[in-house]
Amino acid sequence: MACGTQKENDKVNIEKQTIQLKGDLMTPEALWAMSRIGGYQASPDGKHIAFQMGYYSVKENKSHQVLWMMNADGSEQKQLTEDAESETDVQWLDNETIAFLREGEVWKMSLDGSGRKQMSQTEGAVEGFLFAPDGKKVLLLKSIDFNEIIQKNPEDLPKATGRVVNDLMYRHWDHYVESIQHPFLAEVNGQWSIVNERDILDGYPYECPMEPFGGIEQLAWSPDSKFIAFTCRCLTGIDYSISTDSDIFLYDAESKDMSNTKNLCKNCCEFDVVPDEGLAYHTDNLLDPTKTLSGQRINQMKTDMNVGYDVNPKFSPDGRYVAWLSMERDGYESDRQRLCIFDLKESTKTYVTESLDSSVDDFCWAPDSYTLYYIAVWHATENLYKTNLKGEVKQLSNDWADFGSVQMLNEKELVAERHSITAPADLYAVTPGDSIADTQIKQLTEVNKDILDQLAKPTVEQRWVKTTDGKEMLTWVILPPHFDASKKYPTLLFCEGGPQSAVSQFWSYRWNFMIMASQGYVVIAPNRRGVPGFGQEWLEEISGDWTGQCMKDYLSAIDDAVENLPYVDKDRLGAVGASFGGFSVYYLAGHHEGRFKCFIAHDGAFNLEAMYTETEENWFSNWEYDDAYWNKDQTERARRTYENSPHRFVDKWDTPILCIHGEKDYRINATQGMSAFNAARMRGIEAQLLIFPDENHWVLKPQNGILWQRTYFAWLDRWLKTPSDSPLKGEK
Repeated sequence: MACGTQKENDKVNIEKQTIQLKGDLMTPEALWAMSRIGGYQASPDGKHIAFQMGYYSVKENKSHQVLWMMNADGSEQKQLTEDAESETDVQWLDNETIAFLREGEVWKMSLDGSGRKQMSQTEGAVEGFLFAPDGKKVLLLKSIDFNEIIQKNPEDLPKATGRVVNDLMYRHWDHYVESIQHPFLAEVNGQWSIVNERDILDGYPYECPMEPFGGIEQLAWSPDSKFIAFTCRCLTGIDYSISTDSDIFLYDAESKDMSNTKNLCKNCCEFDVVPDEGLAYHTDNLLDPTKTLSGQRINQMKTDMNVGYDVNPKFSPDGRYVAWLSMERDGYESDRQRLCIFDLKESTKTYVTESLDSSVDDFCWAPDSYTLYYIAVWHATENLYKTNLKGEVKQLSNDWADFGSVQMLNEKELVAERHSITAPADLYAVTPGDSIADTQIKQLTEVNKDILDQLAKPTVEQRWVKTTDGKEMLTWVILPPHFDASKKYPTLLFCEGGPQSAVSQFWSYRWNFMIMASQGYVVIAPNRRGVPGFGQEWLEEISGDWTGQCMKDYLSAIDDAVENLPYVDKDRLGAVGASFGGFSVYYLAGHHEGRFKCFIAHDGAFNLEAMYTETEENWFSNWEYDDAYWNKDQTERARRTYENSPHRFVDKWDTPILCIHGEKDYRINATQGMSAFNAARMRGIEAQLLIFPDENHWVLKPQNGILWQRTYFAWLDRWLKTPSDSPLKGEK
């Protein structure tokens, strides 16, 4: 493998990686050599597309984010970034000029890469930005000190590393919450310099955008540049930790404070300050403090005041409407995500995707301010749909693929990111018709063609499996390259995380079906109870019942494969999964009745009583477990949940298990994986622990990623392959 790096001013410039495989099978090294498409945006006139690309170096253990430009038809692709510094967050200022982030500052350049100028002077503090349509104002995302939860250490103890914590939400995802983001409104002068910035949330202890993954997409400018719509959850501490209630606010960009800011979700004209005695949902419908974290819900509340997640506002081109993604119920992070339209003229809300029983994952307005295009999962694929202000939904694509995002390219076309089980992300132009038949889709980029052309692809099939309660379950079956139906293959049951995330045509740089199949395994990936894309009833059957029907669905899928697919070797079965999938593996380890020969659990929950108070987002455990473990009058669902925690069945474990965990995983703490590994070894069961001190719920560093893949397949090969299996290793 040739590593595309070069020294430049004592910094390593990581370039596009080149690799020459000795064989035609996917390897960990080939996977990590691939380039990764990031954010993209079309020019206002629709003639060009600027986009971000990530290059990764295993040797340097780093990535390099660069900017590219191409014509709207995909021609004349050119890299604009010329040195070792990463450049990200591309945005058009006009048809000839783009803005971007570099070393924490906003820069601009011409579409050919010339005329570079630094626009902001913040000592590298900018983490995101959004220019107003008139180009005269800009929003800057910056972090401010936040000492409300974690007490600031005394000045005479500068080397003290301890933290005095006074409330919940002191950690989020992978970091201690000692700062939060705020949007700063600034002016752009005639010299293209950003000046006179001010914090529009000055004095408020609320984050905007919201942790842990929110970005500039949670804010939007009105077309006339007079108003800003932004997402905010007006809660801190324990109130934050048990609530998903965020709102969309409308801020007057000419005002000097928040006094005229309107809450579009609650339809009131004040910015919420907690506790707010004027809003009933803050006082009457929070979890009962006399019962501590009891798990009581607001899901039956009938009101115009949304109490669930509301995020990602976008103004219609004519400025009359604001659309956003909206969940109905508080504390339920996997509630159906509806497309909400607020009419600023009439002060009314409507929901325009109700006829499809699935969530909206991304959307954009059409130029007519009447039509909206969006992405939703249905039957294990993420396809394109359109709706209008009347809520008339039509499906526009029906491919075995996933669209990841979508936006307008020009008056008639969309530009979208799309990927599949056998292809990483690329950009596509879509000419939407009135139906699937007359929608045209054209690939614009082929960023990994040089690697993909060397690789044999697995075969992907759909199979409908009968479940124990008489329903039909869609299952992906992924067959190895050069598949021979006369042979017997070791087979993996893939257990999805979430628990309510799609088993779709996703492409992952860790849980990658193509590399699993390329290493000689048949993969069985069931859309078990609890995944989206099969209606809300199917989705919600998992809440409060983690070890019920969904576990039966897993076993139905693997039993069906053994009974009906002659190439599946019943004596060489493994079960693998991460997060809820890791929990599933830990549970199946005590309930598989000899089906499996080995297990792999990544960042899985092992002891649910411990996880109830260990996890940082307490609304999750409140909703999923239904009640706290210490309440003597807990609900039947809660009692069943705790009684079926995997750690209670270790006495039935009898199969080798690999436990993987990151120590910076504050969603499911590393003690869960360590406990599972320790229990296995104390029982005398063959086990391994792969622990990452510097990784979170994911594995993000290149060398850790390679170590993950090698350890994963070494474990599977040890227990599921025979000496007669041909070697399936590529070049190291």
